[in-house]
Amino acid sequence: MSSSRPPTPDPDKGARTLSPVRLQDIRRRFPILQRRIYLNSCSLGPLSLEAQERLDSFLQLWHEMGASAWYEHWLGRLDELRGAVERFLGAEDGEVALSPSTSVALSSVAESVDWSVRPRVVTTELDFPTLPYQFAVKPQVDLVVLPSRDGVGIDPEQFAEAVDERTAFLATSHVFFTTGFRQDIGRLADIARGAGALSLIDGYQGAGQVEVDVRTSGVDIYTTGPLKWLCGGPGLAYLYVRRELARRLEPRITSWFATRNPFDFDPAGFAFRDDARRFEMGTPALPTVHTALGGQAIIDRVGMATIEARNRLLTRRLEEGLQGEGFPLRMAEDPAHRTAILMVQHPHPAETVAALAEEDIIVDHRPGHVRISPHFFNTEAEIDVVVEALARLPR
Repeated sequence: MSSSRPPTPDPDKGARTLSPVRLQDIRRRFPILQRRIYLNSCSLGPLSLEAQERLDSFLQLWHEMGASAWYEHWLGRLDELRGAVERFLGAEDGEVALSPSTSVALSSVAESVDWSVRPRVVTTELDFPTLPYQFAVKPQVDLVVLPSRDGVGIDPEQFAEAVDERTAFLATSHVFFTTGFRQDIGRLADIARGAGALSLIDGYQGAGQVEVDVRTSGVDIYTTGPLKWLCGGPGLAYLYVRRELARRLEPRITSWFATRNPFDFDPAGFAFRDDARRFEMGTPALPTVHTALGGQAIIDRVGMATIEARNRLLTRRLEEGLQGEGFPLRMAEDPAHRTAILMVQHPHPAETVAALAEEDIIVDHRPGHVRISPHFFNTEAEIDVVVEALARLPR
């Protein structure tokens, strides 16, 4: 595989800044951690007290003010979340839109280009199906699905060979959901730009477990959301579109939130907003806006340098423990491409996940694998417990 590698932090740098006292304080903010060993953040991040408090405040305002809370409070919460996500991703003001889901975000982008000029999209067999499905249903699109040579990652040279003057999007994941392989999105952005194509990165398994700076990376479009590593819950996604690009794209699906003056309620007066909000698809899910703000507050307070280093420390301990017990792991050979998603090959993944749940250990499974995803709030002792439990269960 190519030597192209994402930036690699010192695996221990920052991890020691999370002292035992600070770690215990963080863990007290996640009630599920008092009852379970939770190692499934790549499916759903746990609910924090910050998120619950935000949600409770939303419900209280709903009781007290009804619809008038929109103008005095809730529109401001939308702006607060957009701003928090922009700072978190390294984006500029006006470069992030809120969307009901990644699927909707992708649809708004896909309906913004002229497919007669560039009909090709290059993606991979390791991407979450939402991404290729978006283009597979369009008869005018020539969808190229790159195979993985090792079943774990994709060599960037494969993209370089496939992306050409016919390509509209190089569309792929920051982190692959079934292997935890972290791609070098800066390299991919360069490949796309060199061919005149756009880089579209699905970052739902990236943001929150690895550091992201969309401006530095040079990507054109980046999607993520609060469901998983950002601990904010379901029902919302974030869409970053580079400012210069957003002003050029005009989606052919839209909503009243996308117009410059939504509260004019003028059917004949539609005009796109000047920023990424032109991609917004209607009223966002306000409960999730509030829980997302709570989850984001914790992530920001801990800091991504500390989170990524802590996750690397925990995952390395998990890898070593499982390999010591003879479990084969599906992961990148180069540690720089590994993340906090660990795939453990297993003959009985569903049954094993159920058995672990009986012991209050929450993980997940995918075909042929038990999937374990520690996050910064987990402890080394919890890692050791899950290794011991897996070794003890039938295989």
